[in-house]
Amino acid sequence: MSIWSRISAALSALASGEALSDVFDRLRTPPEKSVAFTIAVIALGAKLAKADGSVTRDEVRAFREVFVIAEADEANAARVFNLARQDVAGFDVYARRIATLFEDGHDVLRDLMEGLFHIATADGDYHEAENLVLEEVAKIFGLSEREFRSLRARCVSDVAPDPYEVLGVSPDMPLTEIRKVWRREVLDSHPDVMMARGVPEEAIHMAEQRLIALNRAWEEISA
Repeated sequence: MSIWSRISAALSALASGEALSDVFDRLRTPPEKSVAFTIAVIALGAKLAKADGSVTRDEVRAFREVFVIAEADEANAARVFNLARQDVAGFDVYARRIATLFEDGHDVLRDLMEGLFHIATADGDYHEAENLVLEEVAKIFGLSEREFRSLRARCVSDVAPDPYEVLGVSPDMPLTEIRKVWRREVLDSHPDVMMARGVPEEAIHMAEQRLIALNRAWEEISA
């Protein structure tokens, strides 16, 4: 059963009058956590896409770059996106629900943030309003300021990224320690590791983009 079929089943369980944000209370164990991850990225992404005042085709397209969506599953993906846009709950409500759901898996919240950054930058304009939303989501997720800056450096390409920020290290650290951080981040980005912590297979190609950024940063620093 595809992730989208499982999402459809989860949405069908919503009682009359419940909002999309209520679905997370039912998705606390594997493999349902991968369903929660997908719904969270799409729902928070829908809220984020409206932060700068409009939802562009590029931002909608970004969902297809974060997730592999088969033609037969497009209706279920679109349903989640539309339910999120219609829900009166703010982005912070979704963020708090998902933070509670993944309280035992901090890494998956960083994965989720990376997907959100990808959506925010899809239209080529990283708006200040989008940055404010992502800063607040990062705080709710318990990410440090350094972790947030590292993710932003990897994903926002309007300026040449600082390789030290990309790896989340400081220039005064010994090269041997920086190399350990780089190796740990690379191992942590392996598709099998990501799926084990709740990232669905349909979103694993996020790891490819992350690895490119990590390896480029290490090459610059080690050179």
